[in-house]
Amino acid sequence: VQLVESGGGLVQPGGSLRLSCAASGFTFSPYIMSWYRQAPEKERESVATITSSSGSTNYADSVKGRFTISRDNAKNTVYLQMNSLKPEDTAVYYCNARTWDTAYWRNYWGQGTQVTVSS
Repeated sequence: VQLVESGGGLVQPGGSLRLSCAASGFTFSPYIMSWYRQAPEKERESVATITSSSGSTNYADSVKGRFTISRDNAKNTVYLQMNSLKPEDTAVYYCNARTWDTAYWRNYWGQGTQVTVSS
């Protein structure tokens, strides 16, 4: 099982980045996909989630209206389009896949990609 994030980097405030997370080793479509982030000395927080069936989405208040999560089940990939980036968006961004497996949540994590917003 692998989740491989890409697309991070250094961007100026107000700029945009698009993160990708390519999944392999498991059946992608039934999984709820999420992006989390963790800034230095802070706890990991959920940023955006997209469901497996209807594709409905949910966002942290801090990114609503600026970030968009989407998925392409044919490509086993989830994306995070980040616009109007702010310095406080600086963090390591992680991809998460989870599904209910009889009696527990089965979770997979990527290795993370660094996003730095700075002038």
